[in-house]
Amino acid sequence: MTNNTSTSSTNPAETTDVFAAVPEPPKHGFFNRLYTGTGAIDVIGKRRMWYAITATIILISLASMIFRGFNFGIDFEGGSRIQFPAQGASTSQVEDVYRSAIGTDPVSVQTVGNGGNATILIRSEALNTEQVNTLNEALFTKFQPKDKDGNPNRSAISASDVSETWGSQITRKALIALAVFLVLVAVYIAVRFEPHMAIAALAALVFDVTVTAGVYSIVGFEVSPATVIGILTILGFSLYDSVVVFDKVEENTRGILHLNRRTYGEQANLAVNQTLMRSINTALIGILPIVGLMVIAVWMLGVGTLKDLALVQLVGLLVGTYSSIFFATPLLVSIKERWGPVARHTDKIKARRAGAASARAGLEAERRATAATGRGYRDEEPRTPREPGQAPRPGARPSGKRQKRRH
Repeated sequence: MTNNTSTSSTNPAETTDVFAAVPEPPKHGFFNRLYTGTGAIDVIGKRRMWYAITATIILISLASMIFRGFNFGIDFEGGSRIQFPAQGASTSQVEDVYRSAIGTDPVSVQTVGNGGNATILIRSEALNTEQVNTLNEALFTKFQPKDKDGNPNRSAISASDVSETWGSQITRKALIALAVFLVLVAVYIAVRFEPHMAIAALAALVFDVTVTAGVYSIVGFEVSPATVIGILTILGFSLYDSVVVFDKVEENTRGILHLNRRTYGEQANLAVNQTLMRSINTALIGILPIVGLMVIAVWMLGVGTLKDLALVQLVGLLVGTYSSIFFATPLLVSIKERWGPVARHTDKIKARRAGAASARAGLEAERRATAATGRGYRDEEPRTPREPGQAPRPGARPSGKRQKRRH
């Protein structure tokens, strides 16, 4: 029997070149991945950061509402409303006349309408009959407002009192409508998707209302009945955006518990990125008509109600876009990974990846040793000769050719 042994020497340079020759996967830019929805932003992986940002925004809003309060309009606090044809009068001139006649500043003076139909609207604290008569006389003396026939007439100046009970009634009805809306939303999402998604959506809606109210408190915007109505309208947009993202999350995570490659959070993050451009485009398309409404209401028509409605919609649209992307879905993943089958599945995937990472680290160390010394770890181990009659080791190569018996 003849033993044929063969030895092979490994060149370190050749080994290094082999590994260096492996092509790297193509790397796409941020905006390319953002447009294609292939994971430009790691929203779920960095959800602790987004939680911190969200908590900071909520704390600032609550602090402003508690310590600064709101600038309630005349419909909530009560007061007097005086209106007369503008006919060239400016708001600064009307403020001066009011200040000299009453001794205090008005709450607001604005021009309503445009052209020949423009009128001056004065909102002030509650005035008694004597103060109203004094103010009317001063306004008529200064501006000489004309009636429909074109003649100067004191009846062209109208004065009315607004009770604060009307604003409280509007607020109470709005709160009832809000409660009914939230209940219906929770039931729908729980039935259509799952209860965990309903909890996340409701939390996002509460965030939207709180932050929108906080912005009004910080900036000092006047809170009117149109503001309350506008808050109810922005909830619909926020809910729509959250439902779109949740629908994609449900599609990506369907059957995830039977797969061992990706976790629930990773699939949810993919869903967020796949719908990110859609959310941004929807927000931009929604902002354009709102800005147009504000321009028409303030600069052309001077309608304060339209301005208040457009303002709250603009703020709510931006806040709702943020909450549906960076708060609702991360909160859903945190709830799912807290307990239940999704939590166990995530732990199993992480344990499996940790083992695979350790194995890759060992292979990488062996590769580096081979490239540096020309031999691997297995070559350094002494080989003991096999005793006669001893079975070969598992995986050992035969030492030579066996003689076949010829017949």
